[in-house]
Amino acid sequence: MKSYHFLLVIAFILIANNSYTQVAKNSDLFLALKKADSLIFNEGFNKCNFEILEHYIPTDFEFYHDENGMSNRQDFLTGFKESICSNEAKKPIRKLVEESLEVFRLKNNGETYGAIQKGIHLFYIKEPNKELYLTNIAKFTSVWNLENGKWILSRVLSYDHKKPKADYGPKFDANYPMPLFKADETIETLLKKHNIPSIAIGLIKKGKLQQIRTFGNRKWNEPISSHSIYKVASLTKPITAFVVLKLIDEGKWHLDEPVSKYFIDKDIEHSKYLSKLTTRHILSHQSGFPNWRYLTNSKKLSFEFEPGTKWQYSGEGFEYLRKAIEKKFNQPFEDIAREKLFTPLGMNSTYFYWTDEIDENQYAVEHDENGQPITYEKYTVVNASANLLTTVEDYSKFLVYVLNGAGLSEKTYSEFLKVQVNEKDGIDWSLGMQMLSDLPNNEKAFMHTGGDYGTKTIAIIFKNSKDGLVLFSNSENGMVLWQKIISEYFGETGREIVRRNLE
Repeated sequence: MKSYHFLLVIAFILIANNSYTQVAKNSDLFLALKKADSLIFNEGFNKCNFEILEHYIPTDFEFYHDENGMSNRQDFLTGFKESICSNEAKKPIRKLVEESLEVFRLKNNGETYGAIQKGIHLFYIKEPNKELYLTNIAKFTSVWNLENGKWILSRVLSYDHKKPKADYGPKFDANYPMPLFKADETIETLLKKHNIPSIAIGLIKKGKLQQIRTFGNRKWNEPISSHSIYKVASLTKPITAFVVLKLIDEGKWHLDEPVSKYFIDKDIEHSKYLSKLTTRHILSHQSGFPNWRYLTNSKKLSFEFEPGTKWQYSGEGFEYLRKAIEKKFNQPFEDIAREKLFTPLGMNSTYFYWTDEIDENQYAVEHDENGQPITYEKYTVVNASANLLTTVEDYSKFLVYVLNGAGLSEKTYSEFLKVQVNEKDGIDWSLGMQMLSDLPNNEKAFMHTGGDYGTKTIAIIFKNSKDGLVLFSNSENGMVLWQKIISEYFGETGREIVRRNLE
């Protein structure tokens, strides 16, 4: 074995054992190699720009492929021209999973002479008048040499090639491939380990729905799919909030008008706080109501404090608001929601309760902590706080809409973006969603969770990057995966969200 190859192998072993320190992803070295990788593969490989390849690939270049063997520079360029660029009808395309990219500096006597770059890349086929389709997933490790101030690609290993296993759904966009969570098998292993039947994942990148992925089963031995319907519990509340904000934006409802003008519950008809309760208080959980009256000793609705004076989570508040809206407009709330949100956004598999339109064979049956299915109730009346039935794709569409202004005027949308009340250290509330400000990378997140026995759901969007994530699980143990996936997908920012809210 050549001494160079020996050193290369040693370097890989050291990285595998974390003996080298990974350089920061905002460092000059990381960004320079990312740019070089992009030139070689986006311009060279994907667009068949031979000049780029010849510029970055030296005479002693070697390429190692775990299925096709080793190639020198001449073999590589010849194969590239004959195999990659000769057939326009079926052109291979390579995409980098950017979140997987890592760089390790190589030094000699304190001086940088090279670097090792590793990550995951995806390979697609491009055919005329067709969308790209994924054909292969692989890991890669590259050795770069610094020669006369320029980075030259010296060695490349492409290995651990696998065919895609997950259901990517109809909205997969190859331009923003989802992080692979180390390996799909990791998710599948965790599902089995924690008795979780399934998880459905929706990824939003730069304000667009980019990918749907599903793992596991809706019930025993019946696989989940991108069309599967979950009960998402309190993720109903953001939907309700934006239906109301649409009415406010149209001038048909008012954020700070007393709700008692349109509806008064008999339990509180004599309360001194009745005229103080507004829509703003309800949407930001400052109504003064308990979560649910049936959980109180009296089993009756009451104000536990003056509206607007502090935060207290309340499902009763959202239901109170629904009844007021229905009374004013003399129209079922679900019909208003369909007109304002569901139909315009193409949320064709979203329902407030069970109807004949729902295919029960697509329902993700709830499961207990032991992985056993739970007998589920088919609710037949609307609840503005809970029990929404939807798919991960439909809910992702809604979040994309919110990220892009929700079709609201600047004045109304700015009310959603404001801090309305503080829940606890690091967590505020806007209108209908939690707010987490001052996150790493100068980010601000809006999020909401949903949890009934046997179902756990969460939705997160990031104001500045316009990224987002939807996670649905039909399991009492679903939160086990939340923390892992959020941290994996969003790095330091995700870990801070977990620290503040989910641990």
